[in-house]
Amino acid sequence: MNYQTHTLPNGLRIIYLPKKSEVTFCGITINAGSRDENRDEEGCAHFAEHLLFKGTRKKNARQIINRLEDIGGELNAYTSKEETVVYAAATKKYTRRMIELIADMTLHSIFPQKELEKEREVILDEIASYHDNPSELIFDDFEEMIFKDHPLGHNILGNSKLLKKMNSETINNFVKRCYQPHQMVVFVVGNTNFDHLTKWCEEYFVSENSENETNILKRNSPEVYRAERTKLKKRTHQIHNIIGNRCFDLYHPNRLSMYLLNNILGGPGMNSLLNLSLREKYGLVYTAESNYQPFTDCGWWCVYYACDEKNDEKCEHLVLEQLQKIIDQPIPENKLYKYKQQLIGQMTVSRENTENLALSLGKSYLRFGKMEDMETMKKQLEIIQPKDLQEIARVIFNVEKLSVLKYY
Repeated sequence: MNYQTHTLPNGLRIIYLPKKSEVTFCGITINAGSRDENRDEEGCAHFAEHLLFKGTRKKNARQIINRLEDIGGELNAYTSKEETVVYAAATKKYTRRMIELIADMTLHSIFPQKELEKEREVILDEIASYHDNPSELIFDDFEEMIFKDHPLGHNILGNSKLLKKMNSETINNFVKRCYQPHQMVVFVVGNTNFDHLTKWCEEYFVSENSENETNILKRNSPEVYRAERTKLKKRTHQIHNIIGNRCFDLYHPNRLSMYLLNNILGGPGMNSLLNLSLREKYGLVYTAESNYQPFTDCGWWCVYYACDEKNDEKCEHLVLEQLQKIIDQPIPENKLYKYKQQLIGQMTVSRENTENLALSLGKSYLRFGKMEDMETMKKQLEIIQPKDLQEIARVIFNVEKLSVLKYY
């Protein structure tokens, strides 16, 4: 991919991917998420992300909203375990306006107490709504189970009790500590001048916390994992189930192989092994999926499905049976070739969505210092052999290492 990069004196990294389009997508990926919260800050990263829209030294909340809305643009943000991302899209002539706005929000927000009080209620309502959705909540409870007593196990939305105690000072301290230019990547996809882009970033991304610009983010890895089996009474209509394990981190040599194996087992394709078994063959579930989430120093993998109580034991048996088959029987080379082509096709389609492309551009440059093109990933996939996936399955799908979480 013919991208350009530049690093400013303050450490801010910029990556630009040219694309012939009337629309520019740009944003900033910050190396700070919910795992970077202190013990009394649970929910602070997500709360801060909401409050970035509520006022800076130059703009009030309405001016922030109207800055892009008035010209038909869009502004959004999200928080994950390890990143906070603010991004925008507008016609290309407003690229400078987007850069200025994002810089102002991330480096000069003031977190007014009045706005904080209002937004706190929004987030508390979001948490309540989340607890009404067992198919999403169970993933958080699963993370809490396998990352016990570690920030990676905390719900990104936070703890209602702690959120009620937070004030502007709490949020400001978190942002001051974590939102530093050397921990940020500005990403742009569109049709603009790269020299102009770097000058705009140099002009607008000026941090007032210069004394922290060389701080190195310190993250503690989770303790040793022990498999466990837990049932939680949620009075749900169906039994919701997760079966999973700790898995490879973002830099592990088996990461791409694990993506492939996960896609074969329970990816989005209707021909995934779990979908063909639990849904198509037996009609026991509506959804059966497999998920792999790598972080910078660890990761997790799991199977999720929901079924009627009477079918619970049979579904679990079928899942474990399918995992054991992958351990015992190498995937035939002709089938593996088709699975590789399927994954390549899915990634190619995803990259045709410019928003997805821009977001992956920022994260990739933050984590790897580059953006891998499809040809590189194709070559990496080509050399994966059936025995490689079988060896991974023996480690990750080992029944003695599997944790099980059930809602009933």
